[in-house]
Amino acid sequence: MQPAGPPMSGEGADHALRTRGEERDRISGDLLDLESHTSFQLLKGAALRGRTLTAWASAQEAMTRVWTLYDAYRGVLRQAEEVRARRARPGPAELEELTFLLMGPSVRPAAEAEPVERRSLRPSPADGLSLDETVTRMDEAFRSVGETLTEIDAAWTAFLPAMESAAARLDEITRLTADLGEPPPAPGHAAELARLRSTATADPLDFPVADLDRLGATLDSRLTDLSRADALRRSYGPRHAALTDLIALVRTAEAEARRTHLLVSVKILLPSSAGPRPASDRLAADAAALPPAGLAAADAAATPPVGLAGGGWVERARRLSSVEAAAREALNRARTTTSALLGLMARRDELRGRLLATQSKAVRVGLAEDPESARRFTRAHELLWTAPCDLNQAADAVEHYQDAIHGGRR
Repeated sequence: MQPAGPPMSGEGADHALRTRGEERDRISGDLLDLESHTSFQLLKGAALRGRTLTAWASAQEAMTRVWTLYDAYRGVLRQAEEVRARRARPGPAELEELTFLLMGPSVRPAAEAEPVERRSLRPSPADGLSLDETVTRMDEAFRSVGETLTEIDAAWTAFLPAMESAAARLDEITRLTADLGEPPPAPGHAAELARLRSTATADPLDFPVADLDRLGATLDSRLTDLSRADALRRSYGPRHAALTDLIALVRTAEAEARRTHLLVSVKILLPSSAGPRPASDRLAADAAALPPAGLAAADAAATPPVGLAGGGWVERARRLSSVEAAAREALNRARTTTSALLGLMARRDELRGRLLATQSKAVRVGLAEDPESARRFTRAHELLWTAPCDLNQAADAVEHYQDAIHGGRR
């Protein structure tokens, strides 16, 4: 037995034993808590592979080291308790032995098997550890196991909710396709989800998040189409009727744009691109190709019969939404065209007003009879009161006349 310094007093030995006993109980509780951890239990019974298998193997080795050290640590404490129990008041021999057990290199854990390339045929007695050194080594191994569990937990937390969401969307797609009479989900979606579940269990540290994101985007797109189709199925009649009314508004707006164009083209020189672009006839034909607006709610709730114009509900939803969007765009375009044409008339009137106001100033400042000013006024007046009026040339002429009257100042 190696000396561990001066012998402890009886009171010191009793205090050390109480403190170590409390420490032993706490360590035991922590080890049991770790082994009962949900992730620990899941991993212990899982068929792992890849990086997760490597990490878990290291964690298991660390856990084995912890228990080996703990068994040796507990054995030393048990031996110290037996020494203390020999006499009511420990004598010098007992105190010396307690000092060694509680303070000296008294812990000798079972030697771990060395790899064959590091073994020797000569015996090499292992150095003992103090109780404090033993606790430090247990803590290092304990923490390494905890870090592994934390890393795996973080991986699961990152993708498991998204995977559950993908499964729920696939179930909803399956239900909607059956209700709408659409083709069922591609078998590859379920197979891909099953593959991802398998990977999540076997190797969460190398989980292919990009594959899950890709599957989720595909399911989202399909579910959006089906949800739109289901909403259309339930409100098809009113939406089709509203589309008919919208196309009627487009037809009226386009007629107003044509009338305005005819009126303005007589008075204003217009580029060829300024003419209205009618779309109401094409929109009416597209709407007519859809199933009739009188489709009853009871019929809309059922699978569309084969041969009914418009195809399945998903295709109908796409086509109806497309025609609705085109009709709204055509209505806005027709109204914008009318507004722009009327704006050209207002621009001509505004230029006329500027010209006459400048002429009034020319009279006040005595420039009305100036030959150059008069020539510029006549040029601007002819352009603005000639039909069709070239607004660009007229605007330049008014500017030219104003320069002559204002001397380049406004």
